[in-house]
Amino acid sequence: MTIDRLWFDPTEWLAGGAWRPASETLPIEDPSTGSEIGALAKGGAAEIDEAVAAAEAARTGDWGRMTAAERGRVLMKIGRIVETRAEDLAILESTDVGKPLKQARADVAALARYMEFYGGAADKVMGDTIPYLDGYTVYTLREPHGATGHIVPWNYPMQIIGRSVGAALAMGNACVLKPAEEASLTALAFARIATEAGLPAGALNVVPGLGEEAGAALSAHPGVRHLSFTGSVPVGRLVQTAAAGNVVPVTLELGGKSPQIVFADADLDAALPFLVNAGIQNAGQTCSASSRILVERPRYAEVVQRMAERYRALRVGRALDDLELGPLISARQKKIVESYLAASDDLTVAARGEIAASAPRGGHYVAPMLLADVRPDHILARDEIFGPAQVVIPFDDEDEAVAIANGTDYGLVASVWSDNGARQMRMAKRVRAGQVFINNYGAGGGVELPFGGVGRSGHGREKGFEALYGFSVLKTVAARHG
Repeated sequence: MTIDRLWFDPTEWLAGGAWRPASETLPIEDPSTGSEIGALAKGGAAEIDEAVAAAEAARTGDWGRMTAAERGRVLMKIGRIVETRAEDLAILESTDVGKPLKQARADVAALARYMEFYGGAADKVMGDTIPYLDGYTVYTLREPHGATGHIVPWNYPMQIIGRSVGAALAMGNACVLKPAEEASLTALAFARIATEAGLPAGALNVVPGLGEEAGAALSAHPGVRHLSFTGSVPVGRLVQTAAAGNVVPVTLELGGKSPQIVFADADLDAALPFLVNAGIQNAGQTCSASSRILVERPRYAEVVQRMAERYRALRVGRALDDLELGPLISARQKKIVESYLAASDDLTVAARGEIAASAPRGGHYVAPMLLADVRPDHILARDEIFGPAQVVIPFDDEDEAVAIANGTDYGLVASVWSDNGARQMRMAKRVRAGQVFINNYGAGGGVELPFGGVGRSGHGREKGFEALYGFSVLKTVAARHG
């Protein structure tokens, strides 16, 4: 499968079960070459209106009449079809986003697992009975919001669709999905697969387009009862402000500056692959990327040396060549990252990776960089770069490690490397983050693990069973009898 031999037309958008030709289109760019390889539907406020109306209608139609068990079976069937299309989807994601093929394959597996997990969970969301006054029976119900809006970013389209749309559908919501204009192809492919699996018309509607047009219209739409947004802090503010006008809840996942904290008693052989890979995966374009490595001073030089050895072996090239890193998503993103790296003149460059000679000249390539002896207040230690750069910072004791780890505006993910069990628990409590990993980083992806942050990393939780609560409304019923 190649971009010119798709099984769907990317210039179409979906509302109410009908694929409609777009009146305007956007170019599709291959980040590996910088060249235009196709056209994408460009929706706006009018298309969002139709999609929201279709979602509202689905809630009283076939989708709304389905039982939780029936919804779950549809989601699990979607997951099975995703598995049968795994290689096609991986090539599509790799080409569209620019990530190495092996990472795109992992994303396909995650999408299938999300459908399996939420399909199995759909009929297992329970209410409670509450002991109360004599003569009353009191219980709680979990009900869908209604039409939900989902604005997903370009770095992990399949995974974020799985955790966001999958959970919303499991609870019986009807979804309007606005994929990022830089990478919409697997969102459209997913919608085709969902229809093939028997998802009723209007349960999922997809409107590609620009954030300032389609995204803004979805955020402010009075028919949307809940919004899920993953992306940058400035855009997250705009989404939440727009939603506030309609007084609807918002789940925000906005990014991070996540530390890995390495104590002197850590098993470095176990830690090193995580220390490097968690920073350079998808060329560092990951909200939960580990961009700060904090190392207790007795092992600091060793960690820098061993990380540097790994960095020198990193190669950057065309996504489908499946090297360690692919290109950044766009020329704009490359310019942003390079402007940050220009601020490293006063720092020690411990090592750089290499851009492969075979990398096309027009691609958006940046060689990964490891920076040592970085001050905790340096801009590269505080800002989210969203590119392949990591900083290594020394510390002397637990208190200093906590102060450095908590010394940014973000609080998404952290990890602690230590063989001391009491220290592991102390640090897990003291570090300000939505997830803390002990002697690992990411726990293998963790579809089952609630995910989200604090501070400028956002609020609310997706992934795991917790997401089902966020995509539902709690209703209390108090019945007086006798």
